[in-house]
Amino acid sequence: MGTLGFSPHLRVEQVPGEAVYLVSERGVTALHGRTVFTLAPLLDGSRDLGRILADHAAREAAEHAAREAADHAAREAAEHAAREARAEAAAQAARVIARLCEAGLVCERGRHPRPEDAYWGLAGVTTGPVPAPVALPGAGRAEALRAAAVTPVALGRTNRDEAVQALRAAGLRVLDGDPPCQTGKGQRGDDHLTLVVCEDYLDPRLSELDARHRAAGRRWLPVKPVGTTAWIGPFLGAPDDPCWSCLADRLWRRRPAEAHLQRRLGREGPVPRPPASLAASRAAALQLAALEAAGWLAGHRRPGQRALCTLDTLTSALGHHAVSRRPQCASCGDPGLVAARIRAPLTPTPREGGAPPRSADSSPWRIMETYAHLISPVTGLVSEIRRDPRGPAFLNCFHARHPSYANIAAGGPSGPGAAPGLDAVRAGLRTAAHGKGMTAEQAQASALCEALEHYSGHFQGDEPRRRARYRDLGPEEAVHPDAVQLFDPRQFHDRSASARHRVCDPFDEEAEIDWTPVWSLTARRHRLLPTALLYYGTPQPPGRRYCRADSNGAAAGGSPADAVVRGFLELVERDAVALWWYNRTRQPALDLGARDDPWIAELRRVHAGLRREVWALDLTSDFGIPVVAAVSRRTDKPAEDITLGFGAHFDRHTALRHALAELNQMLPPVVEARADGGGYGATADPEALRWFRTATLANQPYLAPSGVAAPDAGALRPCPGDPLDAVVELVRGHGMELLALDQTRPDVGLPVAKVLVPGLRPHWARFAPGRLFHTPVALGRLAKPTPYQDLNPIPLFL
Repeated sequence: MGTLGFSPHLRVEQVPGEAVYLVSERGVTALHGRTVFTLAPLLDGSRDLGRILADHAAREAAEHAAREAADHAAREAAEHAAREARAEAAAQAARVIARLCEAGLVCERGRHPRPEDAYWGLAGVTTGPVPAPVALPGAGRAEALRAAAVTPVALGRTNRDEAVQALRAAGLRVLDGDPPCQTGKGQRGDDHLTLVVCEDYLDPRLSELDARHRAAGRRWLPVKPVGTTAWIGPFLGAPDDPCWSCLADRLWRRRPAEAHLQRRLGREGPVPRPPASLAASRAAALQLAALEAAGWLAGHRRPGQRALCTLDTLTSALGHHAVSRRPQCASCGDPGLVAARIRAPLTPTPREGGAPPRSADSSPWRIMETYAHLISPVTGLVSEIRRDPRGPAFLNCFHARHPSYANIAAGGPSGPGAAPGLDAVRAGLRTAAHGKGMTAEQAQASALCEALEHYSGHFQGDEPRRRARYRDLGPEEAVHPDAVQLFDPRQFHDRSASARHRVCDPFDEEAEIDWTPVWSLTARRHRLLPTALLYYGTPQPPGRRYCRADSNGAAAGGSPADAVVRGFLELVERDAVALWWYNRTRQPALDLGARDDPWIAELRRVHAGLRREVWALDLTSDFGIPVVAAVSRRTDKPAEDITLGFGAHFDRHTALRHALAELNQMLPPVVEARADGGGYGATADPEALRWFRTATLANQPYLAPSGVAAPDAGALRPCPGDPLDAVVELVRGHGMELLALDQTRPDVGLPVAKVLVPGLRPHWARFAPGRLFHTPVALGRLAKPTPYQDLNPIPLFL
């Protein structure tokens, strides 16, 4: 039985008649009661539990006997009372010591504890087992630490001796040789740790090392002590934790240019860097890693041990970056998860009572709470979310910076989603998603969802594919891409006219390409579509681009059903926009003050303060779902800097709010524009600049209201009880097909759907025969179809 005392990190001070005070760097604890006053001098580390209880009982019995002798002359009665008092005092003392042990205030220790004992006491790591009746949580951890060992491994040009020195300074036993990767009889899997010192976490040798440790249930801790920013952790090797491949996937996605370079040079792994470090910076990183190792071996567990810690040696700033397991990881998960999900029928879970998705499912705070761990400049799918500094804060325009998901996929330079060339890498370095909303919280959540939606829609190599020719599949099994892309043959002859037209090569029905199944909600069966039409960055035949994936109909939601509905509403919105824009029809105005909406009133005041006027047009098409265009222009200079925003929803006022929020999102590039033609900042799109500088209400009259009153909102399609069922019936009623692809990624979890309705127009210039020509006539907007050559030559620049 060991000796007991107050924890080594505590200094004991007594104020007679008041309290026993325990002082440490974490504050002061006051203990009250007669028993504590008697026990305090005994808890100095010189007595075991039995001796403490005996000495305490003796003191209490002596005092009790003295009191009894004064009150009673009978000596025999006094001795009997003293025995009873001694027993009661011992029991009471044991109870008090047990409570002090449970609180971490008393532990097994010697009379003269060392500074390291006080350190582990502050960390909650106590010493050896304390026998009954005292139960001490965590007892024996220091013994476990003394019995544990660390094997340091140095890769590349790193110095193993420096790691050994740091580990020994932390009081750890260091083993030589290769790390043991088998758990022998009587051994625990957590009594040994491998510290791996490397120059780069993407060193391919770490893959095999991780596999061996995972197979044995052994943990290993990587550390990169070189460079101005050192990396420590996370602890790897547990079967249920992320593996090295999960971490490498995230790291490679942040280094697309390097992956491109290595691929061009035919090399694996990262590009070796010149050595860059100071002895002090290396020592700081290794000492911190040694402390992490010691804490883990001592049994100290915390969530941060699963994160990658960064140490900026120039500023001494620490950062923690979450590392998540990828359920579809080929090394530690099931690489068939995505294919299985897509091959299964898409049957979204019905909402309770058939009601629309509840707002809590996709509320801004819930989105940020659920997916914030994916935001990190080191391991995140999103680098950061930042407010656009241009213009008033009311605009609530946020940008989510993220790596170019199309440029690299799992596997580094040899990944299946490798970018085709340097131009794609350059474009990816400027990648960002944009968020909008009535509040800053809505806009931040919107930006995050859009970024994760982009990631989910990029080709990663685990999507189900079937290599075939369209001629062999036929229209019953496959959807012809022309029914979705809707290019007129004449557009193929002048593909250089505008990058915004996104014109591909004419589809070759004899070409062997990859096809992916999508679910037809109207026909309740699978159809095939070209994979390149569904996923960004899909490899295509050399020198050919038959299909181009785009964001049209891609949406995230609070549930799969919600995502499908949102994607469909976007299709309806963009179809309605195309009908209006390319035919240049005049549309009715909506009364912005009809609902006495305070947010809309404030928006109009903000725009007026920017010397702009705002109005809204009703673009609702034959689908009967309200679609709104919001328009804003400058009124104090020749260039009107006209901006637009669009929205669609079953409720027209909600559609109006969405359009106005998107209008705010479009303002930052022009909010500082000057009369001399400057002030457009870093806006790089030449077509957008040309529009801002030259388009006016006079030369683009279709932007102005028609003067005809918009139909009453009650005459529009009402908000249905079950949106998805209503959408399916609406599409079926128009003789069209509703197709949906579940693009949800297991490592994200955010429901994402790619929705397609062949025949509906995107907002880009797609001039094939069909709705673009006959629907405006059917709606009474035009007396006859607009001739091809008279369609609006300005591609919508949004």
